[in-house]
Amino acid sequence: MCFSAAASFVTAVVTSAIGLATLSRATAPQQWLLAATPFIFAAQQSLEGVLWLALPSGSGGPFASSLTLLFLLFAQVCWPVLAPIAVLLVEPQRKRRLLMLPSLAAGAAVAAYLLWGIVARDHRAEIIDGHIVYMTEEPFSLPIGLAYLAATALPVMLSSQRAVAALGTVVLLGGIVAYSFYWQAFVSVWCFFAAAASGLILFHFEKQRTARPLLVGR
Repeated sequence: MCFSAAASFVTAVVTSAIGLATLSRATAPQQWLLAATPFIFAAQQSLEGVLWLALPSGSGGPFASSLTLLFLLFAQVCWPVLAPIAVLLVEPQRKRRLLMLPSLAAGAAVAAYLLWGIVARDHRAEIIDGHIVYMTEEPFSLPIGLAYLAATALPVMLSSQRAVAALGTVVLLGGIVAYSFYWQAFVSVWCFFAAAASGLILFHFEKQRTARPLLVGR
């Protein structure tokens, strides 16, 4: 998250608690990836919280460099692939699953491109104007940013399950706000919005849990 170490750690604790709740409500293996998503957010936010502490001045040395690498792998490589797969696994309608496949392909392509940039080029993190800014030799261009958002938000918005679709809308709006107002810190700020939306995942699983007895009683 982009604002402070404390804010990052608080978000990590909250999303971890949400993750425990969602996993306790998952009833089938295909739901586990979506249910575990808040835990992945929590791990990512914890990394950035530690990075805040490692970057009081300068680049922070090898330790901060390792944290930066791990954060970028989460933010730029993991999510473009994980998000569409998690939604595909829980989508009951075949037509919607087919519509999600192009987003998965786009996500895999974006993840591969960004992974190559992370591995092949120099990268670092700096605190600038109260934000952690992740810098690489290859800027996060507009086409890549749009493809990233298409991979992470569009398949979620296509879900036939309302709470999941709402999550996609929140992620998309958060990405647009982050891209428009926090361009330099886009990767960090967008992840804050996504972590904050984890509550919708819990709502989705809780809604399914409470609806199941009604279906059985019919």
